[in-house]
Amino acid sequence: MTVEVKICGLSTPETIDAAVRGGARYVGFVTYPKSPRYISTETTRALGALVPKTVIRVGLFVDPDDALLDEKLATGALDLLQLHGGETPGRVAAIKQRTGKPVMKVIKVGAPDDVERAFAYAGVADRLMFEGAEGTLPGGNAMTFDWTFLSGRTIPLPWMLAGGLTPGNVAEAVRVTGARTVDVSSGVESSRGVKSADLIRAFLDAVKAL
Repeated sequence: MTVEVKICGLSTPETIDAAVRGGARYVGFVTYPKSPRYISTETTRALGALVPKTVIRVGLFVDPDDALLDEKLATGALDLLQLHGGETPGRVAAIKQRTGKPVMKVIKVGAPDDVERAFAYAGVADRLMFEGAEGTLPGGNAMTFDWTFLSGRTIPLPWMLAGGLTPGNVAEAVRVTGARTVDVSSGVESSRGVKSADLIRAFLDAVKAL
């Protein structure tokens, strides 16, 4: 079983290298200033230039206005936009039209019915991400949710599983949910907001072993 991996919240050339060499399909850059994983526009530009064309560069946004989208996209460092806020289907459609980029909408899951909210985005988003509903910041809260909420479900778009994944639990998460793409951030950090190249490699190795 082939499972693709997204490593989110990268901020250094060393961790970019670990992700790319280890076989990550996606790398993520955080544009949200309140996040400990936030990087500046110039850092986004510099790191994005290190990523080969075979790897998809993802920008994590939280209810972005048009000016922020324009600023970050001007770096040429983003291939996919990940929307982590309260963006409505209408706003998602508007962002896609304005930017010409594919969009992934994050759905926070705290109860089985939350999965159903994803269906509202079926006609406008290109991908979905499911993560735990708890936590004070978008992404990187190390919070899992009940993976059985996704067991046996037919989801209308390609989707990623996120929230509290680590090298130690990713195999079980994939077994329960059937996820074909997984996203990790805090689970490969040595301290809050600081990625570990060794943990990135360990996570990617754990996925390869599935």
